[in-house]
Amino acid sequence: MVRMNIVMPEELAEHLKRVSNKSRYIAQALSEKIARDRSRHLRNMLAAAYAEASGEDRDMDRAWSGTLHDGEWKS
Repeated sequence: MVRMNIVMPEELAEHLKRVSNKSRYIAQALSEKIARDRSRHLRNMLAAAYAEASGEDRDMDRAWSGTLHDGEWKS
């Protein structure tokens, strides 16, 4: 554990005055915020990867679209 001095907006400090274990409250809030930030970052990375892969899929589809009917039996 480390001791920290922080500065915050007055309205947050007023709310915090009513909390019995301020350290635990702040630590939990910060942990939740960090988890949301990490999750958002991972979603953005996945979205970018999917967007890139979909472009590759379209390119591959165009490249092979002419072969769809190769080898079909003609009556």
